[in-house]
Amino acid sequence: MAIFNLTLADPSTFILMGIPGLESAQFWISIPFSTFYIIGLLGNFTVLFVVATEQTLHKPMYLLLCMLALTDIGMSTSVVPKALCIFWFNLRGITVGGCFAQSFFLHTGAMMHSAVLMTMAFDRYVAICDPLRYATILTNARIAKLGLVGLTRAVLLVLPLPLLLRRQPFCANRIIPHTYCEHIAVAKMSCGDITVNSMYALVITFVVSGLDLTLIALSYGLIIRAVLRMSSKKAHLKALNTCTAHICVMLTSYTPFFFSHLTHRFGRGIAPHVHIILANLYFVVPPMLNPIIYGVKSKELRDKVGKYSCRM
Repeated sequence: MAIFNLTLADPSTFILMGIPGLESAQFWISIPFSTFYIIGLLGNFTVLFVVATEQTLHKPMYLLLCMLALTDIGMSTSVVPKALCIFWFNLRGITVGGCFAQSFFLHTGAMMHSAVLMTMAFDRYVAICDPLRYATILTNARIAKLGLVGLTRAVLLVLPLPLLLRRQPFCANRIIPHTYCEHIAVAKMSCGDITVNSMYALVITFVVSGLDLTLIALSYGLIIRAVLRMSSKKAHLKALNTCTAHICVMLTSYTPFFFSHLTHRFGRGIAPHVHIILANLYFVVPPMLNPIIYGVKSKELRDKVGKYSCRM
């Protein structure tokens, strides 16, 4: 009843329900949720600090790792603090402007994340298929430019989403059955026609991600061809070992991303609370695992982190 009264009294506010059907368990759900978030922040800030302070790590691969860490921090922080406010303090209200801003930042972060993974695949392709020219093809300045292009692409493609939402009329129903302002979840509250919103969001999600995945697949196809041409089995293993961290990061990122988007649109038989929990895990599990994966697979980074750990 309080939520209903708030909805009527303040038309400039949306209400985030959290996880409908599991209200009594939300506090317990928040424990692993907040733990994953804190571990992710510590891991990603550690990567940023170590790479920034160690001159020997100022290389393209580690600059890309910093970009990945920044997108992970941005994505998770755009969602998790508000979700924890809902779980812990029952603070469900969010202004319309705040809702649109959250939607913009989380979708921009997701698209930038995809661009970084694509650039990482290109980095591995050059390192294995054209190692003699690696230093001239992938300079730090060129990596920075590629990152700027990825960010510009993400901003320009995602910016129409909140602008399309702003054009929609929102009537009595201002309750979002979610923990964050996912674009389609907000659009479904409108009492107007959301065909353009739905189609545009679907197109940019699958066309952009599909393009990135196609280029990643092409890079790895060329990598596999180059590896098969190597005569030494030891060289095979060494070349493939340089790609395993990136492959693991892609699996932890793209799998929950596509599962969340597909179930939100087409998974009518899936319970809403299952979808919402899985959607939230996308914002905390990959950011937590990515620095761990690269920390384990990269001896140079692992040694530098160990050096700073011993000083504490």
